[in-house]
Amino acid sequence: MIRIYKDTDGTILMERDGEWRTVAGFSLDALFQQADPAAHAAAAFETGTLQQQAASAGAWAAPIGNQEVWAAGVTYYRSREARMEESEASGGDRFYNMVYDAVRPELFFKATAARTRGHLAPVRVRADSNWDVPEPELTLAINSAGKVFGYTIGNDMSSREIEGENPLYLPQAKVYRGSCAIGPALTIPDAPLPGTTVIHLEIYRIGEMIFTGETAIDQIKRGFDELAGFLFTENEFPDGAFLMTGTGVVPGDGFTLRSGDVIRISIDGLGILENPVE
Repeated sequence: MIRIYKDTDGTILMERDGEWRTVAGFSLDALFQQADPAAHAAAAFETGTLQQQAASAGAWAAPIGNQEVWAAGVTYYRSREARMEESEASGGDRFYNMVYDAVRPELFFKATAARTRGHLAPVRVRADSNWDVPEPELTLAINSAGKVFGYTIGNDMSSREIEGENPLYLPQAKVYRGSCAIGPALTIPDAPLPGTTVIHLEIYRIGEMIFTGETAIDQIKRGFDELAGFLFTENEFPDGAFLMTGTGVVPGDGFTLRSGDVIRISIDGLGILENPVE
């Protein structure tokens, strides 16, 4: 297993079995363009400069080059319920019920690389929304040929108020500055993640935990190759793409994020992605 980190100054560091190396000249875009990204990363690690100490536990930039970030919706039953509840007044609830069982998944554009935040960087809630939540999501790294080769942690910030008002407002509810974070690393495992892998969400306010929840990735209704296949159908990603796989942890209707809150998402084997809210 290799983990690829991007320092805030753009330096690429890799970690394998507790050994850290800096890798000069390594390109994330070139990684995503490889037919075998795992082999490419392993070869780059061997050329890296050994670090005497582990890398800093401080802020990391998002492990992204020129990849777009996309997202899948309503892939968990809990997400289906939440979307139906928030959209019931507008009559849009039936669409979320339909897409959960449909052959074609819901896929939507989430962020460009420039709009994507890293570990400890602030994410945002919209000023024109009063009901906002984080969505902790396993995020797939997909090469330019459509092959899933790695994983990272994703935070799909969402305005439930705007989406619930009208499903056609989804882009405004999902796509805005500071609405997306991934990290802390891009993990290329030796084998696919087991279904028992757990996604944890904790939210803190003034140092006190005000929400916690978790789900396992075997609760995702659709296969990862299936989602990647639909994303790449009639589309092209010369530098590859990231794809968030949906959320199974949704705070209740009475909860909304506030400026100053801290969101902490952890996924077994992938680390912790933490972001303050502004």
